Amino acid sequence: MHEPDFLLFASDATLVGIAGGGLLLIALVAMLAERRRLKRQDINAVGCMPWSALFMLTFFGGAILMALAVKGWLSG
Repeated sequence: MHEPDFLLFASDATLVGIAGGGLLLIALVAMLAERRRLKRQDINAVGCMPWSALFMLTFFGGAILMALAVKGWLSG
């Protein structure tokens, strides 16, 4: 499989920023799923996915990675 040129020549800060952005996107999906679970019509139809725990893990991981990426981008 061919790796795109923008990833091949990207800095470490850019790669960390892409990973952090992906984690923040997963956190957004988990937040929306948790909101949907809380507003369900049938109170007994509880799912087995821990959306709040998934949100917390991905949000804090993504926030830390984005902070490191911004620090790398600012330092040049």
